[in-house]
Amino acid sequence: MSKLRLGVNIDHVATVRNARGGSTPDPVRAAILAQEFGADGITAHLREDRRHIADADIDALMDALNVPLNFEMAATDEMQKIALRHKPHAVCIVPEKREERTTEGGLEVAREENQLAHFIAPLREAGCRVSIFIAADQRQIDAAHRIGAQVIELHTGAFCDAHAEGDFATRDAELEKMRDMSTYAHSLGLEVHAGHGLTYDTVQPVAAFPEVMELNIGHFLIGEAIFLGLGPAMAEMRRLMDEVRT
Repeated sequence: MSKLRLGVNIDHVATVRNARGGSTPDPVRAAILAQEFGADGITAHLREDRRHIADADIDALMDALNVPLNFEMAATDEMQKIALRHKPHAVCIVPEKREERTTEGGLEVAREENQLAHFIAPLREAGCRVSIFIAADQRQIDAAHRIGAQVIELHTGAFCDAHAEGDFATRDAELEKMRDMSTYAHSLGLEVHAGHGLTYDTVQPVAAFPEVMELNIGHFLIGEAIFLGLGPAMAEMRRLMDEVRT
């Protein structure tokens, strides 16, 4: 199987910075370190309420990085304008609710198909690779394909939550759905990524899907970096990912 790419999400370095204010810890410094430690890409989510990543962080990331930036954003006019100004390598369209602590589910593409098709067209024309963050659901995958997305990112949160809660029947059912939908999306010509809530304990079953080309992992790696350092935390995640791809 092909080598699985690791995208490192640095949002929660900014969360720690913003808890106190000021400029430290700097998420851009974390991104540069992650790049040096072998990250294949950096993910940053510029939320409408700017709760972690700020506009200035996106400016600095675009200047500093040599690896691709995956710019996560809601499907709003403001975010589209920011993306078109910067033209990052990839944009990942995600659902966003002000009251949520973290992204709670996949985007409802089928219900907003016409609107999303028009929304992503200028991004594709600008050279951005468009990814849609969705649940492992055939209806949503079909809609993502119809609107012209090049990539889908499967939401792994339900699988990870069920594992953490010891609900192994639900965990296994979620894993089976993701396996089936990875195969289905690949058959349509979509590139398949996955992410949300992945840990050392949950990464290998998802990494084993041959159709998955990239995992985007943030909160867990930043948390482990407090204890281990970012390099060792990433190295262990990479080891686990590679172990099931050989």
